[in-house]
Amino acid sequence: MTDRSRLFPALRYNDARAAIDFLVAAFGFTPHAIHTTPDGLIAHAELRLGDGMVMIGAIGPDLAAKGRTVSGGTSSIYVSVAYVDGHHDKAVAAGAVVTRPLADTDYGSREYSCRDLEGYEWSFGTYDPMLPPGD
Repeated sequence: MTDRSRLFPALRYNDARAAIDFLVAAFGFTPHAIHTTPDGLIAHAELRLGDGMVMIGAIGPDLAAKGRTVSGGTSSIYVSVAYVDGHHDKAVAAGAVVTRPLADTDYGSREYSCRDLEGYEWSFGTYDPMLPPGD
């Protein structure tokens, strides 16, 4: 039996609809599926970027009552992109707050980090840990 394990980050936002709009405009995601509750909250959304996907949902009153909040802490999402300079420029133009400037690293990647509109930390770079060393 083949292992079909895949990683799909799932993020909750206070304003999931605005977050989706931002992730599309700033980072180049495309909506794959969006499901709403009867009162219009985003219950579950799937956004694609290349072969990857992130899942988005609203925090909503039920999760807020349990103390769930937006991250903005020590976690980060890393996304490998082929054209990081253009990606950086698009993200900045859409309002992403750069927290680590675009730069070359000593391990051969070119990357930057930024925060989205609700404080999640994202890093984008040319390093792809799935490729064999030297590719």
